[in-house]
Amino acid sequence: MRKPDGTKTETMTETLQLIMHKLIPEDKNKEDTPYHRTIRDQIKQPLYTMDDKEFTKEEVKQVIESLQPKKAPGPNGITNEIIKLVFKEIPKTMTATYIACLRTGRFPVNWKIAKILPIAKPGREKSADTSKYRTISLLNTEGKVLEKLLSKRITHHLYTTEYLNENQYGFTPQKNAVGAAMQVKQYLENHLERGSSNNGQSGRTRSL
Repeated sequence: MRKPDGTKTETMTETLQLIMHKLIPEDKNKEDTPYHRTIRDQIKQPLYTMDDKEFTKEEVKQVIESLQPKKAPGPNGITNEIIKLVFKEIPKTMTATYIACLRTGRFPVNWKIAKILPIAKPGREKSADTSKYRTISLLNTEGKVLEKLLSKRITHHLYTTEYLNENQYGFTPQKNAVGAAMQVKQYLENHLERGSSNNGQSGRTRSL
């Protein structure tokens, strides 16, 4: 791979280090903006509140059953199929594990570790530049389940409190880009019709 000074790497270790430096930038506190510093302060505080309801066994079951089969596992090698089998055997234990995460406001560190695969972009396979790669991060399935549980809770809260705008289409269940495009189309058609109607009335007024 080509290094910033124009020379090329000579060993596999040197190549991997160069790719990692390019694709996985170092998280430096000194480069934080005021917004980043606020986020860092917030995550140091307990996230659990007394009015949080514990996850139910049914909630955990629904999330685990929704996991897609034949997906590549994270660093620990535990697949979606394995998680489903484990839940069938010890549903109470797995549910208690996720309840503990909610109670303590903690996301286990091991569940945050990702297996990163660099994939060459189409047509750039022979390039010596590190920018030819894009990355795929494979996370441990246990962490994905916790993320889905929290996401469902947050989404439910947003809907029940009506915090979501009706024109929000991204990351919204049963809504997509096609729906957004149709909404814009309808909006434009309505205004064009009004414009045509107003022009016609103005024309008749002038003729009188």
